[in-house]
Amino acid sequence: MKKHTILIAGASGVVGAAALEHFSRLPDWNVIALSRRAVPLPDGATHISVDLTDIAACHRAALELTHVTHIMFAALFELPELVAGWRDPRQMAVNEAMLKNLLDAMEPQARGLRHITIMQGTKAYGGHVEPAPVPAKERWPRHNHQNFYWLQEDLIRSRQKNAAWTFSILRPQIVFGYAVSSPMNIIGAIGAYAAIMREQGLPLHFPGGGRYINGASDSRMIAQAAEFTATHEIAANETYNVVNGDSLVWPDIWGSIAERFNMQQGEPVPLCMTEKMPAQEALWSQIVKKYDLKSLTLAQLISSSWEFTDRALGYGTENLADSVLSPIKLRQHGFANCYDTEDSLHDWLELMQKNRLIPR
Repeated sequence: MKKHTILIAGASGVVGAAALEHFSRLPDWNVIALSRRAVPLPDGATHISVDLTDIAACHRAALELTHVTHIMFAALFELPELVAGWRDPRQMAVNEAMLKNLLDAMEPQARGLRHITIMQGTKAYGGHVEPAPVPAKERWPRHNHQNFYWLQEDLIRSRQKNAAWTFSILRPQIVFGYAVSSPMNIIGAIGAYAAIMREQGLPLHFPGGGRYINGASDSRMIAQAAEFTATHEIAANETYNVVNGDSLVWPDIWGSIAERFNMQQGEPVPLCMTEKMPAQEALWSQIVKKYDLKSLTLAQLISSSWEFTDRALGYGTENLADSVLSPIKLRQHGFANCYDTEDSLHDWLELMQKNRLIPR
């Protein structure tokens, strides 16, 4: 009999999908994926369809989840205007409500619950409000701005005081992973952009802004960190940056992306993907037919990730501040995994090509 049963809420997203794959490979874990829409399931995993904004649906689902010992909450509600939504009170309220609805339903039923993982990110350091000091550290006081991170964190801290379970908060940076129709899948957006440029006979221009130092988090490592924090006492009620460990300057790895698509690297040409790329649906349809890709529209594949990609690449900002998260605390507590960010990028592009979502 397996020791643990994890419920992964938000299993259709980039982080949730990686967690689903990771925990399904572990011999002592039962894995339950929770999302509104169906997701591809690894061997042994099961799926439950729940809208976390529906209180009654959460309580009905919890009746079947009494054996859950761990929850990874990777569910996320994003408004169509992604960046503007980060400060929108409605978006904050919905994200708080989704976690509250799940906790309200699960706590009375899952009496053996031992650990809950929730996700934050670089916005915890206020980088979308003002430049954050480098490197950003978990021990700093909370940045004074409104954010659903704080609503969820306050909720889970208040519940934990009287509970037998502990929690961990993970803060990745730009997440590299695999998902379809995710609002923040930069891998899919870059792959589709490259394919469209190539089909037009153009070199691969860098569409972003100026040079700045950034970082990334491979979704596989986030899943590994979630396992570590869920099973080690030192991680109880702690917050961790979860980053690959190296640095990322987009123009410096752009040439390797051009090579993958057998393209010439062009000069930087700033391009607002949010405005320009949705107009390429007709060309994308031709690409899908020409390369025998899965029959998805560009909108179905990329969703609102164009806007996230514009921001990540620094479009429209020549002097964007460096954004670096310190990985030291997690390493000092015993988690030593790391990823080469350039290799990570190509791993996920390769998987999208293998699965016929973007052309080779």
